[in-house]
Amino acid sequence: MRVHVFGNICVDTTFRLDRFPQPGETLNASSHADGLGGKGANQAVAAARTGADVRFRAAIGNDAAGSWIREQLSRDLDAGHLTTLSLQSDRSTIMVDARGENLIVTGASCAAAFDPLADTGFARSIERGDIMVIQGNLHPDVTTACLRAARGAGAMTIFNPSPLAAGFAPPLSAVSLAIANAGEAAQLTGASDPAEAARELIRQGADTAIVTLGAHGCLVADGEGSVDRIAAPKVTVVDTSGAGDVFCGCLAGCLAHGMVLATAARIAVRAAAISVGRAGTLGSCPDGREMKMLMETTEAETA
Repeated sequence: MRVHVFGNICVDTTFRLDRFPQPGETLNASSHADGLGGKGANQAVAAARTGADVRFRAAIGNDAAGSWIREQLSRDLDAGHLTTLSLQSDRSTIMVDARGENLIVTGASCAAAFDPLADTGFARSIERGDIMVIQGNLHPDVTTACLRAARGAGAMTIFNPSPLAAGFAPPLSAVSLAIANAGEAAQLTGASDPAEAARELIRQGADTAIVTLGAHGCLVADGEGSVDRIAAPKVTVVDTSGAGDVFCGCLAGCLAHGMVLATAARIAVRAAAISVGRAGTLGSCPDGREMKMLMETTEAETA
């Protein structure tokens, strides 16, 4: 199976502070650094590091930042599927406090203008049995069209509706697997209880659903109404930014290797736990060697 990831890619600038500033306040960061980021890129790289065959489609600007992004991405996967637009490349500013919590603001003009169906050869390349992963960074109408096109082609569709667009009702009938954190699941369903929210995502049309719970792991719900909890290992938190993307990308990569959902989710939870113990977004993602070890160890435990 090939994994087709649609989404955004950008330059992340991360500032580390003891605490977040109050409105109108200026604080000096203890450190700052640029890195490759964007939910789409994070998920694509995490999937590629499982050894899966990944096609990542996103838009960059025709500027120096775009060239840098392409060079950085090519270290993990084929950057030839990026589309260059006559815009400035997208950027994110990330603030991380002493507890590892984060605040993120993104300039996403390239992502907002990108249409994979119109701008790429995706519709001709996806095949029955492939996996398509998409987040909430593209225009809602584009997201809907991509999900329906992939579903119509017989692909498995994984939808991570983050960030949530105001007033957007995701077409969950075109979703094989919905992955949302507890807050997003509550917003989508109106259910404050994560287990009930997972069931409601299925009632709204998704075949299966996962609600991630941070340090508490995740809940996996199937179409029969069964909800299983997968615990996360206890770790010292350095930086939570990007952990959800590591989870989604790792999960998709494991599914592409033919693993059952429960095993793939267990590996993804462990990969995300590794990432929160490190600084950075994409930089915190386990590398290929670590992913291979996680996959082999977890499969052996569940055999």
